[in-house]
Amino acid sequence: MQFTVRHRNLLILHFTVLIWGFTGVLGDLITVSALHLVWYRVLIAALTLFVYLRMKGQIVLIPWGKMLKFIGVGVIVGVHWVSFFHAIKISTVSVTLVTLSSLTLFTAILEPIFNRKSIAIGDVIVGLVIIFGIYLIFKFEFQYWQGILFGLLAALCASFFSILNSKMVKKDSPTIITFYEMIGAFIGVSVIMLFSKQFNEEMILSSSDWVYLLLLGSVCTAFAYVLGVAVMKELSAFTVALTTNLEPVYGILLAILILGHKETMSTGFYFGAVIILGAVFLYPLLKSGLEKSRNRKLLRKEEGVR
Repeated sequence: MQFTVRHRNLLILHFTVLIWGFTGVLGDLITVSALHLVWYRVLIAALTLFVYLRMKGQIVLIPWGKMLKFIGVGVIVGVHWVSFFHAIKISTVSVTLVTLSSLTLFTAILEPIFNRKSIAIGDVIVGLVIIFGIYLIFKFEFQYWQGILFGLLAALCASFFSILNSKMVKKDSPTIITFYEMIGAFIGVSVIMLFSKQFNEEMILSSSDWVYLLLLGSVCTAFAYVLGVAVMKELSAFTVALTTNLEPVYGILLAILILGHKETMSTGFYFGAVIILGAVFLYPLLKSGLEKSRNRKLLRKEEGVR
């Protein structure tokens, strides 16, 4: 079989999703709190993106209105990451990643509201399946209930900024948007830390923390983002969505390999995880199938009119 440009881009996309899955493991390995972790992460990511933009010769300054909009969305991104990493700190990587998959559920509900459209029946069915899976995880891993709640909050925030980004990226550079979102996240987390008096000696990093944070901020955030945007220009949105749904799978496998016994869960958890991940993975297929069926019906009606 000939190795084509599409195959290369698919490999890059899978590698990018693998990097995103690795962020959960890094969140567990870094010893500082979730607030401090995200503060360092977004600072490193913003600096890395600034250097990248200058090297590409792109203009960084934009109109104030757009800048404030991007920074505002960045605050939501900051809350998402703080919730995500806090969930990992108080539960496990596996529990957090599976709970984060409820992003599909929240998006299925919120996107039609934002776009003033009716909620599709297929979205409702997938949403109910995901809710059942989350219920099973709650039931069998109740000791991690706080981690599950913070994971759900992270998914809700991710749904909000994903919907907002999908609108903004149609008019502006994705890299510029992300750069200002990192600044917004940095400002938001800094304000929280200021009022909660978190600028303290607990921010001091060990040598291993520095290594993990540099990996998290540069490779897993800025670099992975640039890779992801590059392949999206060549691959269909459907292919990207389907592959991105593998993030929790890659993340859980990496967590088991690297963190070992800590990530061992009950049989009930894995049953619930399979239900959620199965629903999330099949969601694009179901949606694509329904759209094709609807298009065929419309085509037959048009032919009948002729």
